[in-house]
Amino acid sequence: MLYLVPSPIGNLQDMTLRAIEVLRSVDVILAEDTRTSARLLAHFDIQKPLSPYHQHNEHRILQHLVDQLVAGKTMAVLTDAGTPGISDPAFLLVRECIRNAVRVECLPGATAFVPALVNSGLPINRFCFEGFLPPKKGRQTLLKQLSAEPRTMVFYESPLRLVKTLDELAQYFGSERACSVSRELTKMFEETIRGTLQTVADHYREKAVKGEIVIVVGGKPD
Repeated sequence: MLYLVPSPIGNLQDMTLRAIEVLRSVDVILAEDTRTSARLLAHFDIQKPLSPYHQHNEHRILQHLVDQLVAGKTMAVLTDAGTPGISDPAFLLVRECIRNAVRVECLPGATAFVPALVNSGLPINRFCFEGFLPPKKGRQTLLKQLSAEPRTMVFYESPLRLVKTLDELAQYFGSERACSVSRELTKMFEETIRGTLQTVADHYREKAVKGEIVIVVGGKPD
């Protein structure tokens, strides 16, 4: 059995009772960062073996993990914040588990893009999640394609690249396209800034930015 266990994106009270119960029941916890996960487990008094599982080793250890699961071990995947597989490792392991008839169960829980999307005030009946834009190769091609996307779009971004990305979105989508930026979700200094791509970019051009960031952009108007 493989469990995908969401972890809080900031506020520890967002950890579900079921997630705590599952983490206490498994044989081993696969952790994106064992130091981060160790602090979380200590807070909830969970004592289980931690094994590193991240983008730099997931290909190398994949077959070993599947072999252990097929042999009867129960594991949980725990990424640093949010739901495993959403811009975090998990997809490869899930796919191989399904191919090998290992049961997979994803618990509901914290993920950054949902509150940011709902908070944006933009249409959410139809949307597309793009995660992090490619840093270089394929970036311009993707932005050109997305400029015609009619659905609301959701992106993740780092503080250091926020203004650059907003400027590029304005260049390809038009500076007056509606936009919302949420950062530090569930934390003490949570904020959501709404406006056009131009006004939001100008806002962040004048201040230092910290924390994880979600950009929500309106689709191309009819």
